[in-house]
Amino acid sequence: MIDLSIIIVSYNARTDLEHCLESLAAAPAAASHETIVVDNASSDGSVEAARDAGVHLIEAGGNIGFARANNLGIRASTGINLLLLNSDTIVPAGAIDALLSELAHDNSVAVVGPRLVDSTGRPELSFGPMIGPINEIRQQWRAARNVTTLTASRNYPDWVSGACLLVRRADAEAVGLLDERFFMYTEDVDFCASIRGRGRRILFTPDVEVVHLRGRSRASAPAAAERAYRRSQIAFYEKHHPGWVPLLKAYLTVRGRG
Repeated sequence: MIDLSIIIVSYNARTDLEHCLESLAAAPAAASHETIVVDNASSDGSVEAARDAGVHLIEAGGNIGFARANNLGIRASTGINLLLLNSDTIVPAGAIDALLSELAHDNSVAVVGPRLVDSTGRPELSFGPMIGPINEIRQQWRAARNVTTLTASRNYPDWVSGACLLVRRADAEAVGLLDERFFMYTEDVDFCASIRGRGRRILFTPDVEVVHLRGRSRASAPAAAERAYRRSQIAFYEKHHPGWVPLLKAYLTVRGRG
């Protein structure tokens, strides 16, 4: 087996995908690796861009969602480790090998996430506590504070962002991969929760940075993105906090988001 499989899910994001693949090709990881693009029936030439880049392309045949598409790529891959990577990321030289080094350093760690920054170097809060009624409010409050300070320290959170998430294949397979009931959003939090449930640890490291041009899909179709988030939020609460579901649905209805 090779050291790493990089899985990228693409949906109508050709320009971002091209830049992401260019960054991977410009400074390839020293570890043996493969890159797999799973395309969710894009209509903007993303398929052609992936073919031109010479990566392993899987055409899903429809917009099957983020979790299911990632699973499709994982099942077709051969790497000992898996890097789930958004198409709207730019990976600097050395970043992937540094993440792999973090994973190899501590056998108790199953997942590693880097510090995610935008094109200007401003960090995002890409980790946090398990989603719940109180923690969602707390996370919003934390995100409104000094994110630069919050993301400066190495820590072991409940989850790291699926925009760039390195996981051991053995751990991913032990929990049955990503839960496909989550079409888009919260699948990374749920995935990390399943892995932690087996006594494994999640690591956030500020020593590795990856550029994340976040919000592009939401900006292009904000109403659809909002609906997808709410469906995933409800599905998450149904799985992890079923007693809160009626209250959540009532709240969303009152706010016009039900």
